[in-house]
Amino acid sequence: MVPGGVLAIDAGNSKTDVALVAADGRVLGAARGGGFQPPVVGVGPAVAAVAEIVARAAADAGLDTPEGAGDGRPLVAYTSACLANADLPVEEQRLEAAVHARGWAHTTRVANDTFAILRAGVDEPRGVAVVCGAGINCVGMLPDGRTARFPAIGKISGDWGGGSGLADEALWYAARAEDGRGEPTDLARTLPAHFGLGSMYALIEALHLEVLPAERKYELTPVLFATSDAGDPVARTILARQAEEIAALAVVALGRLDLLGEEADVVLGGGVMTARNPYLMDTLAERLTARAPKARTKVVTAPPVLGAALLGLDQLAAPPQAHATLRAHYG
Repeated sequence: MVPGGVLAIDAGNSKTDVALVAADGRVLGAARGGGFQPPVVGVGPAVAAVAEIVARAAADAGLDTPEGAGDGRPLVAYTSACLANADLPVEEQRLEAAVHARGWAHTTRVANDTFAILRAGVDEPRGVAVVCGAGINCVGMLPDGRTARFPAIGKISGDWGGGSGLADEALWYAARAEDGRGEPTDLARTLPAHFGLGSMYALIEALHLEVLPAERKYELTPVLFATSDAGDPVARTILARQAEEIAALAVVALGRLDLLGEEADVVLGGGVMTARNPYLMDTLAERLTARAPKARTKVVTAPPVLGAALLGLDQLAAPPQAHATLRAHYG
């Protein structure tokens, strides 16, 4: 067992990172595995897949998991698990029960994975994060434990944007430009050209007949960025709406936490944000400055498992030096 230690889990749709962290912030062992998708495989199998990664992280630290040791002693004092697909409190509760049943820790806390990105980007558990990756989500937190969050489960919960949404929107405008229903845009040329195709009709056909797998649509977000960089008005209209959506999420979350009138961090994460497209970032800065002038934006590139581990150290009231040691490990 690691007395006073933290088992940090960041489980996203595409990958899962696990770290065993000592009470003084040293990373004792780590491992990476595949994505965490309980809606696809079920809660039990999804947590079982995480258990295999936890076992490898424990082995890296020279330890056995409770299952491997056979003595029932937990690995650590606290499991901090930040999980994709834990979008609603009821989902967090179900996943928390399943994770805690593994016996890894005396205490277990499951939160949505956006909280890991937020905590990785702030010096204390205070601020707001907007993650714009494949989809879009926003959370906020205060040191007293209050949080702000959104369901973030797609169009039915009012969401718009992210890489998938941007690709769909670009395709919509490009299709209408080519057939005459919409205004002209160079997207009608740049989107199909990315796949070596000569028209939007050819691209529509390839996607519909699954000659091109649906997931390849994500490749179109950088094409949208490049078309915007070349000055295309329609591409810029799409990115302006994305900036407005990000600003709206941040402003509402800041307001719920009574932070609109104070200096506070707005952490930006996910592939759409880390691309740092100039037009998108400049437009977002304008929208936030107008509505939350004291907000400080920052793009976080630290791995989210750092945030999960910091949340665990927060709960264990670890000293500041432990937090500093942990951050230093992740650069």
